[in-house]
Amino acid sequence: MSSLAEAVATGEHGPVPLTGFAVTPALREWYIEDDADDIEELEYAAFTEATRGALRLLDSDPLAARRRVVISADVADDLVTARPELDRAVVRVGKPVPMQWWACVHVDGAEAQDTVRSAAAAVIPADLGDADAQFTVDAALGHELEWYGVSELDILLK
Repeated sequence: MSSLAEAVATGEHGPVPLTGFAVTPALREWYIEDDADDIEELEYAAFTEATRGALRLLDSDPLAARRRVVISADVADDLVTARPELDRAVVRVGKPVPMQWWACVHVDGAEAQDTVRSAAAAVIPADLGDADAQFTVDAALGHELEWYGVSELDILLK
């Protein structure tokens, strides 16, 4: 959450290059459903990938609060480069993302912290195929993140 507080204080999320998650050609190809053109379903799949990515960030920062944070933003296509070699929904954003582009922010509730703590420690082994670690990660992915409008961020950060 300290990164979120810094982004709110500066009015933008950066520095570049930023790693993000979006509906990419690789995600569309992977997402085999009855209606793979349903943009809301595809956006939710990208969001789910972002929540897993947030676990990787937590794993790399042992001092961070054990709560996933995902900023949803509308970024112009010409600022985004798909990175399918990293993962199916991964993109790189070539410019800091100003708060004016943010649609909302999603954050784990306090009740998810213990599960997220365990999942952050297990996400890399899960990525490498450890079934027990994947079970731990799946438990965290089962927690729905809370939704906050950009105008509510001051309240969230208190």
